[in-house]
Amino acid sequence: MLNSLIKHSNSSLWVKQTLSWNGLNQIKRFYDQKVVDHFENPRNVGALDKKKQSVGSGIVGALACGDVMRLDVDIDDEGVIKQAVFKTFGCGSAIASSSLATELIKGKSVDEAMGVTNTEIANELSLPPVKLHCSMLAQDAIRAAICNWKEKNPNHVCVCGPEIAMSPKKK
Repeated sequence: MLNSLIKHSNSSLWVKQTLSWNGLNQIKRFYDQKVVDHFENPRNVGALDKKKQSVGSGIVGALACGDVMRLDVDIDDEGVIKQAVFKTFGCGSAIASSSLATELIKGKSVDEAMGVTNTEIANELSLPPVKLHCSMLAQDAIRAAICNWKEKNPNHVCVCGPEIAMSPKKK
């Protein structure tokens, strides 16, 4: 068994995966290279200070598979995501979905980030149907983090429903 611990700089997150060499090769054979790349080299791993008013934190999970994602966003006064980081306990597809989600939302307005869909994440990673729940968790984590930020910032309005939008309140 290959027992690897990967510590990411400036983060208390340790991603632990125990795989046989054969298992690692199967992942590389059955998954798109983008999944393997985000799994082996996850982007934006970490946590932000959720006590800060500009930081929103969302934690979501799937009972069926045991995946848990935490996504933190730091949003400026204009409603633009300055930083997005994640911590995920789960399979390679869950880690890849979290990693890609942070890349997709950084630099976007809150409205644009709320529009990122699980389909967009799944298509970008070429996830197989059995792993689509990972992209759904990433979408849910984005929305949960932004809604948490909104709760701390009552000067912004969140309309939740089929058409999700966030915009500054009119004075």
